[in-house]
Amino acid sequence: MGYIREYYEQITRLTEEEWLFISSYFTKRVFKKGEVITKRGDIEKYLSFIESGIVRYYIPDVENELTFHFCFDREFTCAYDSFLSQNPSEYELQALTNMVMWSISNRDLQIVYAQTKVGNYLGRFAAENLYLAKSKRELALLKFTAKQRYLNLFDENPEIIEKIPLKYIASYIGITPQGLSRIRKQII
Repeated sequence: MGYIREYYEQITRLTEEEWLFISSYFTKRVFKKGEVITKRGDIEKYLSFIESGIVRYYIPDVENELTFHFCFDREFTCAYDSFLSQNPSEYELQALTNMVMWSISNRDLQIVYAQTKVGNYLGRFAAENLYLAKSKRELALLKFTAKQRYLNLFDENPEIIEKIPLKYIASYIGITPQGLSRIRKQII
């Protein structure tokens, strides 16, 4: 769980008492490559910190799955809208690699918020970062061509290109695998 503390301490200093209180609410969960973490139609129960692994967010469909987000080591992940609203998720989260995650339930997170000032601060910081990432993604889809989105992805997140199957990258930038193949040939 040391990575969670490192993450938090990049934001604010925690006393040992605060850390022991917050960390006592996290539980370790392990997923195998390909396993669905959150299914569409289920209510998200956990906010999770990825110790190791990659999560893909996607909308399952018989013909075309739509990938719209990835999370990596040392990031928080969940179907956040379902977690907040406690309504069924419209999409799924899948482990693209073997994964280790530390998770806190919605109920336990509310306890941390209610009983610690630092917990509230960390929660607000996480929510603001999720909003900024979502906003940036939406603007990229509106402003840039598929080729520019791919190049931006390569510049900003080279680990995506190295670790994620091209069919998921193509879906993420909004094109077919054949279209991505053409783009890759143009820039090589």
